[in-house]
Amino acid sequence: MVVLASVNDDYIKSLIDQTTEPVWFSEIRENAFSKYTNLPSEISPLYKKYSDVNRLKPEYIYLPDRIIKSEPYEDLKDRLDDLEQGTSVLRIGSSINRIIIPDKVSKQGVIISDLGEAVTKYDDLIKKQLTINQLNYNEDRFLALEASAFQSGLFVYIPKNVIIEDPIRIVNSLADDGNSSITRNLIVSDVGSKATVVQEIYSPPKANRDDVQQAYFELVECHINPTAHLEMVTLQAMSAKTVNFSNKRAFIERDGKMSWYLGMFGTQLSRYKTDSIMKGPGSSAEDVEIIFGIGNQSFDVTSNLIHHGQNSRGRVLVKSVLKDTSKSLFKGMIKIGKEAKAAESYLAGHAILLDKGAKSDAIPGLEIETNEVKATHSASVAQLDEAQIFYLMCRSLSREGAKREIVNGFLEPLSRKMGPTIRAWVNYLIENKWSGKPLMLKTDEAMNQIMEVEKSRYRETQDIFEKHYKYR
Repeated sequence: MVVLASVNDDYIKSLIDQTTEPVWFSEIRENAFSKYTNLPSEISPLYKKYSDVNRLKPEYIYLPDRIIKSEPYEDLKDRLDDLEQGTSVLRIGSSINRIIIPDKVSKQGVIISDLGEAVTKYDDLIKKQLTINQLNYNEDRFLALEASAFQSGLFVYIPKNVIIEDPIRIVNSLADDGNSSITRNLIVSDVGSKATVVQEIYSPPKANRDDVQQAYFELVECHINPTAHLEMVTLQAMSAKTVNFSNKRAFIERDGKMSWYLGMFGTQLSRYKTDSIMKGPGSSAEDVEIIFGIGNQSFDVTSNLIHHGQNSRGRVLVKSVLKDTSKSLFKGMIKIGKEAKAAESYLAGHAILLDKGAKSDAIPGLEIETNEVKATHSASVAQLDEAQIFYLMCRSLSREGAKREIVNGFLEPLSRKMGPTIRAWVNYLIENKWSGKPLMLKTDEAMNQIMEVEKSRYRETQDIFEKHYKYR
């Protein structure tokens, strides 16, 4: 094992020696790591005073010095039956445990593979995408770490004009050996394709030792070719003593669309940075995020909308629900380049505080280099309205029940942007967290009830709005 605080060039070379990756890919690793060693944890002085990145303890984070195949721990075995039903990936620790691709999906030419194997087998395809859309490793220290020190990775390719009806399920979990994990995922949606990728992130429920901090570092790159549409759903439900750092990038070409949906529930510290880069004319991006914090959890969320193409559209909606002494930090930027005429962009972060010790900060911004555009941002932080609580309690609800109804109303407009199945999963995790139950999706009676409710709501919405002449 290697401690994160002592990771150096020799460690990166040892990772390269264990692979058969081409030279050009190894050079990307080495270039990224050279940036990592010279960057601070928080580059912007504006954000530094708000950041909780010091909760990350590099001297307590252990990385495996070789790829170790781990078997599912007891709680994770409950997920395996669901994964057998469709296209799915199970990754534990530093290795991929299994990949299931039904014949119907495989015959369409869909590729789901370990990134280390794919970068050799599909060298030209991957090199083309990474050359056209290069990452700037000077932007973020942890982006550079994830691009250089990853041991596991996933490559997903959706061929031209292929539409996948059912979601591709990816279950990620830290291993129960105390080691942390760094991974890099690459998703390519070819021209005219459409797919949904659902990612679940877990960790073993047992408490960590005082001298060990488990962490999950992740880089997700999405390359959206012309007229393609990709939905990326992430449900983060790790245990309370872990940390999770994630960098997400989407490069969107002409008339392509990227939809990010994120539900953040677990960890002691979560730091997510999402960049939607709209390169082509008519490209669009949507980022919808729900955060639910309890105890002393800390959530650090950044979402940037970067417009280069004309008539591009961007939208970010982030809502946080915070109990006890939990806190959230929302940072976002709309950047509209000189060539992005007629671009439209909206950025919003809102938080509701359920207790006096909870805290939320929002720092939205605009950088506009051309005219004839529409760009706006908004942010709000508010405590519960006692008048609303009193009103609901007068209608036979308990105080806790009244709080939950207010929270449901706060999140409802956001969750309705997701499909009924995704809404059911999000509501299931919210219900479990509120009740103190384990944060892991499970097909039980409670899930079936929530699923039925969401499907009926979805049908009602279609009937009322989509058929009404005013909303056509």
